[in-house]
Amino acid sequence: MVFKPRLYFLAGFLFCVGLLAAALYFQFSGGLEPCPLCVSQRIMIFAVGLVMLIAVLHNPRGSGVKVYAILGFVTAVLGGSISARHVWLQHLPPEEVPACGPGLEYMFQYFPLGETLKAMLNGTGDCAKVDWTLLGLSMPAWVLICFFILALLSLAQLWNSSDTYGNRRYFSTKGQSLWP
Repeated sequence: MVFKPRLYFLAGFLFCVGLLAAALYFQFSGGLEPCPLCVSQRIMIFAVGLVMLIAVLHNPRGSGVKVYAILGFVTAVLGGSISARHVWLQHLPPEEVPACGPGLEYMFQYFPLGETLKAMLNGTGDCAKVDWTLLGLSMPAWVLICFFILALLSLAQLWNSSDTYGNRRYFSTKGQSLWP
């Protein structure tokens, strides 16, 4: 069954809401404090969700669908690169892990914004610690998989634009129906 792009964007938005809700659950109920890279990943999930929400509300046609698809794809790939760095830090030998830094609250209060943003994107020693796993994968690895799914969902909209929605003819040959 073929769905309109708006439904795919809605599904992507709801997926992002679910991811952010899970992150908040793990933080406040599970007691897992987010490291700087975790916060960066949350921001990127929020950004992908925002692109998807705007696409749902705008309900574009034709090239508008493609614009939102590309924006969603680029945002998801950027978020995935942050997750990939986080997974890479978690797999470094202990002697190569960067030094632990102060908490983000302290950094935002006392450090210049540039240094704080650099720590949020590069990570600290706190980011190398694995606090939670599911099926042998850490939380950043699962978030990387989610970014991959969101990127594919966005990319699929390039071929699912509303221009081609009405022109699809399944079970047809050269535009002619197989059934009378």
